Amino acid sequence: MTQQHCILIGAPMDCGKARKGCLMGPDAYRTAGLGPALQSLGHTFEDRGNVAPAPFTPKDHPRLVALEETIAWTTSLATAAQNALADGMPIFMGGDHALSLGSVLGAMRHAEKVGRPLFVLWLDAHTDFHTPDTTDSGNLHGTPLGYVTGRPGFTGFPVITTPVPHENVAIIGLRSVDAAERAAMQDSAITYVDMREIDETGIARPLSSFLDKVAAADGMLHVSLDVDFLDPAVAPAVGTTVPGGATVREGHLVMEMLHDSGLMTSLDLVELNPFLDERGRTATLMVDLAASALGRRVFDRPTRAY
Repeated sequence: MTQQHCILIGAPMDCGKARKGCLMGPDAYRTAGLGPALQSLGHTFEDRGNVAPAPFTPKDHPRLVALEETIAWTTSLATAAQNALADGMPIFMGGDHALSLGSVLGAMRHAEKVGRPLFVLWLDAHTDFHTPDTTDSGNLHGTPLGYVTGRPGFTGFPVITTPVPHENVAIIGLRSVDAAERAAMQDSAITYVDMREIDETGIARPLSSFLDKVAAADGMLHVSLDVDFLDPAVAPAVGTTVPGGATVREGHLVMEMLHDSGLMTSLDLVELNPFLDERGRTATLMVDLAASALGRRVFDRPTRAY
């Protein structure tokens, strides 16, 4: 197993939606032992603490939630991501999914600097392909993929000079897609895999196909894991629960395949809301999944009694 230098970056970002609680996520991951879990697998790790948003002045907006704050987080997280990627593998401990506006932007900048294409694997119940103009809820945690792929409407955000090509994006685990997103997705070349396809053919086939594309292009791979990718029966600590998600075993299989591929270069762990958890079970499961992505096998993991 290749040793990685894992860089933990806390992103207590809680402005991407109206329901609060994700700001406690980074400390929940620390309490659940993410760093020591990685160290036990032979990796080194450093915890760079929590990122703070760039200075901003909040303004009232008729539709969007915390626009200026989200822009400020995007700016600071992009810098943190780009700096960390020069030193190792950053793992962003969220924080709501709007943090990926910045983490993916930073990965894009680093990939462009080193002359490699960036690919994005989005493990989520939702496409997060909205723009500030198309979102009905006003919650900007539903916009990161729209932003990094160059959709219009992100006035005030850092300018995307070279968007991630649609062909370089795969979304797996979909089961809650509104009409506007569905229409936009059908006009795109993004790979999207819903839970019905997973039920019918399994999760390994589409993931393997996507990883083959990344390997063939010598790409860097940013993985964004949303708690709601998983079924809420096993991962209740999320404010966007959608029944019928991935099982624990499917989650571990994805992560084990990522480790086997050796392609992952950065990772988001997002939408953990400890206020909604049950004695830390979701945080513990997310740590276990991250450990699987870095080399742990499920049969090495002691069974826990909750």
